[in-house]
Amino acid sequence: MRKILGIGLIALSFVACKPTNDVKSQIGLKGEWTLTNVSYPKGFKVTSFHVADAKCFEGSHWKFVPNNNTGTITLDNPGDCPTFSSNIVWTIGNDQSFNMKFVGNEKAKHITTGYKLAIENQSANSFDLVDNSTGTKVVYKFAKN
Repeated sequence: MRKILGIGLIALSFVACKPTNDVKSQIGLKGEWTLTNVSYPKGFKVTSFHVADAKCFEGSHWKFVPNNNTGTITLDNPGDCPTFSSNIVWTIGNDQSFNMKFVGNEKAKHITTGYKLAIENQSANSFDLVDNSTGTKVVYKFAKN
């Protein structure tokens, strides 16, 4: 009986300590990326991340540091688009959800709002973030620098 109880406790400890983030996917984002294309159905106006028109994000530069889940986003698309730069914190969940907060110079624990997207088609040189929260599907395509 003690053996069964001991084995059960060991098994429970493995399940309880299972990480909630997809570490392999997070490591795959390490480095600098360019958002090459934003697509969504015609006839919609999409403001991405409460910052600017979605098309303004094309050409933006993103940096991901997986060992501490931080990074930066820099938007410097000329024309009618604003200049924007922010520090971020991010994770990829086991359900392939990409969770991100703009933190600026504040600590992440003080920021109560963020964004949840799906990460798809991840490879060594590209990945997509998909946002379904706007009532329409918005796809952000990234290429590694």
